[in-house]
Amino acid sequence: MGSSLALRGRPTGTAFLFIGIRGKCDEKRCYQKGIERAGQRALLHACGVSRDDMRKPFIGIVNSYNEIVPGHMHLDIIAKAVKEGVRAAGGVPFEVGTIAICDGIAMNHAGMKYSLPSRELIADSAEVVVEAHAFDALVFIPNCDKIIPGMLMAAVRLNLPAIFISGGPMLAGHITIDGKTKDIDLISVFEAVGKVAGIK
Repeated sequence: MGSSLALRGRPTGTAFLFIGIRGKCDEKRCYQKGIERAGQRALLHACGVSRDDMRKPFIGIVNSYNEIVPGHMHLDIIAKAVKEGVRAAGGVPFEVGTIAICDGIAMNHAGMKYSLPSRELIADSAEVVVEAHAFDALVFIPNCDKIIPGMLMAAVRLNLPAIFISGGPMLAGHITIDGKTKDIDLISVFEAVGKVAGIK
């Protein structure tokens, strides 16, 4: 199932739905009631959860937003819209983060050795935080090479209802030379590097 989204004029790719078959988590129902779980509820109240919220589904929003991967710098905007949507639909949103590596920045030095292993860390970290806090359903907000498969791996392991909303492709930049403006992107830079290397 796909649907196009647009936020502040930025394309945000498509949303698709992953349906897990596991039912509502009995463990969470346990910590939402009973004197023996008052401590858990006190901590949830410290996070801004009201008594009324305790009766609603808890929706985990797994977001890879950061300020080092260019394709992720707008994911906070998407997360804000997602949280508003969860609230409007009667759920309680909880945003959690994962790591992310930009393959483009990591390439051509030792950093590239960390790209593929990051996929497993992303899957593991999402699984750990979701299981530990017993969310009822999930919204994943990924982008880029290892983050999307890492989150997909987590969704399959967790087997909960989940929606994926990608950040979409990065928009091209612009360059003006001799009064003429044209689009320029990462591939343009790689091609230019190749041309310069070919001259030497």
